Amino acid sequence: MSAEHEALDYKPLYARIRDRLVGRLVDGQWTPGMLIPSEMELARQLGVSQGTVRKALDVMASENLLVRRQGRGTYVAVPEEGPQQFKFFRLLPDDGSRVLPESEVVRRRSAKASAMEAKMLKVPPDSQLWTVERVRFLGEEPLLVETIILPAARFPGFDEVNDLPNNIYGLYAERWGVTISAASEKLKAVAAEKNDAELLGCALGDPLIQIERIGYDLENTPSEIRVSRCNTRNAHYVSVVR
Repeated sequence: MSAEHEALDYKPLYARIRDRLVGRLVDGQWTPGMLIPSEMELARQLGVSQGTVRKALDVMASENLLVRRQGRGTYVAVPEEGPQQFKFFRLLPDDGSRVLPESEVVRRRSAKASAMEAKMLKVPPDSQLWTVERVRFLGEEPLLVETIILPAARFPGFDEVNDLPNNIYGLYAERWGVTISAASEKLKAVAAEKNDAELLGCALGDPLIQIERIGYDLENTPSEIRVSRCNTRNAHYVSVVR
């Protein structure tokens, strides 16, 4: 027996049920916003107790994959909406209000992956990538310049989407079945360059925070690179450690 199979055998039953249910998200049986079957029905389908199903669903809800609505049932989460909307956006105004910024696309292009981009996305060298640059605003104030890089093979036809929504993670899930469920980030202090100054309305050389993120799908495949250069004059980055 392989080490992987041994590890699976030692998983608690609810964790194995959770993995099977996540498989329904991966293969598109359950789509964003969909009402999933009741605990009783899932228990019948899977041949386990209702308590085991409840525990598996609780784990998925804690991972922001599902949303429980009192008296209405359990739904597949829509990325960047509802309680999980701040899972990936951690810049908040200094007054503490929780507001998602609006977005304005300024540039789009297609290019071949650099060696570093190919390594980060685990795609072959010189793979085609889609790149989007947009400015994100809190009210009238530009907060950050954001560059999004996607492997074209995973997002065919992305260049044909004329109006990119503010909630671009929702678009990934609904159109291509790619749910961004986890991310790794690196933060670094940088100085504003000419492009930053023009788009953010700051001075050349002003201090910015650069956030480099790799977004991973439900199968832990790197699916997006996102680089944000943020003017924190009236905002701050929040991280909760538990």
